[in-house]
Amino acid sequence: MKEQSEAPITWNDFTKIEMRVGTIIQAEVFTAARKPAYKLVVDFGEYGTRKTSAQITDLYQPETLIGKQVIAVINFPPKQIATFMSECLVLGTVGASNVITLLTPEQPTENGLRIG
Repeated sequence: MKEQSEAPITWNDFTKIEMRVGTIIQAEVFTAARKPAYKLVVDFGEYGTRKTSAQITDLYQPETLIGKQVIAVINFPPKQIATFMSECLVLGTVGASNVITLLTPEQPTENGLRIG
């Protein structure tokens, strides 16, 4: 069994993380990125739309991402990635060779619902 790599967080720390469900409404190749990535626009319902860059090119194509629901952290500060300002962090598992598998709800759900 692997040991925990970071110090434990408190419940209060966890409640500060705004993980929400959103639906990808736009996806395109991010040609200016150093590593292969897509530019995504995700609809979080009452929380609005957010842009992000995601290195998910191994398992996904832009056209298959449209309409896919994902889980993302929406309360990080914006981050400049090449020529693009990322406004959220889409979550996924990091497998062998850094292949990302997106975290998605098992059933369709309302955009903006909190993950807890």
